[in-house]
Amino acid sequence: MELTVVMPCLNEAETVEVCVRKALACMEEHGIEGEVLIADNGSTDGSQQLARDAGARVVHVDAKGYGNALMGGIRAARGKYVMMGDADDSYDFTGLLPFVEQLRDGADLVMGNRFKGGIAPGAMPPLHRYLGNPVLSFIGRLFFPSAIGDFHCGLRGFRRDSILRLGLQTGGMEFASEMVVKSTLQGLDVREVPTTLSPDGRSRPPHLRSWRDGWRHLRFLLLYSPKWLFFIPGLALMLVGLIAGTALTFGPVRIGQLAFDVDTLVGASAMVVIGFQAALFALFTKVYAAEEGFLPESPRVRKLISIVTLEKGLVVGGLLAVAGLVGLVMSLVHWQVRSFGELDPRESLRLVVPAATAFIMSFQTIFASLFISILGIRRTRENPIDHAAIVAEEAAEAVSREDSKTH
Repeated sequence: MELTVVMPCLNEAETVEVCVRKALACMEEHGIEGEVLIADNGSTDGSQQLARDAGARVVHVDAKGYGNALMGGIRAARGKYVMMGDADDSYDFTGLLPFVEQLRDGADLVMGNRFKGGIAPGAMPPLHRYLGNPVLSFIGRLFFPSAIGDFHCGLRGFRRDSILRLGLQTGGMEFASEMVVKSTLQGLDVREVPTTLSPDGRSRPPHLRSWRDGWRHLRFLLLYSPKWLFFIPGLALMLVGLIAGTALTFGPVRIGQLAFDVDTLVGASAMVVIGFQAALFALFTKVYAAEEGFLPESPRVRKLISIVTLEKGLVVGGLLAVAGLVGLVMSLVHWQVRSFGELDPRESLRLVVPAATAFIMSFQTIFASLFISILGIRRTRENPIDHAAIVAEEAAEAVSREDSKTH
């Protein structure tokens, strides 16, 4: 079978039948061997029987959520290719051919683009059309090397085997982003075709909750991009702190009517420490995610780890500690010059704050080097073939022992 059209369904009695008939008619018109599969997520309005009467196959998915329903349908699909789309009659199931043609041409994932195909009046709330979808799609393109213009289009086609290999895990609406992100990160052939969006045919509100589901999409994009979640904000914070701290170490800085002094120096020190820690967290996350298979292994990170060894990290941490110690000795000398009496904070803090910052960063560097070394230890994963060979060998040894006992 070439194509399975999967529609997640939760109480779609008003529209599921017309969606099934449109998809079946499109496949018949273009000579596509296929089926329509309804992934029912617990409907109580008779949607299941209506779908069967229209010619669909129905599977029940116990786990609640948009992503769970779709994954249940994808696993149960019999087609080489899968088209997914909502059963609310908002997507054009008569226009499946452009998706199928791209899949036949070798694409792994073919996304619909509603902004290129056309959005009918009233089909998408202004909040989604002018803020939610454009902003989240822009963030997706910024964080990941993707050219997709509509990250959240619900009408899309893909090779079933390619998508199953991605190990998609999210159970909610963020499933749409996860599919695009992981496909991009794994280097799959991702393409885009125009599609249309019409007002849905339901009399009830949609399952989508704008702010809740928008946040879940944004959270997913951030968690899968340590570079933008940790590294770039941390690097920016550290650079600002270093520039400000270096300038204030030599004396107050005036900008117009504003005067910056040792209070700002303490803040700059905190920025350096926090920024450095954030950059280290980006490295920790990349190494851990690659080792556990959440993200593809980065050659640049692997090369960096091979260069920045535990020993080198300990040396750098030691040098920072020495710098901090030198600063503390200078502060003691400064105190001695004043006969160990009362000090002017505007003078003493210019020595103590940089020294304390160097000490803190020295321990951060040493602990980070140790932790990265632990993360870099590759575990030996036993594969099924090895396990089967071990079991067979143990069984043969048991038979041999039995034979020796009988003789």
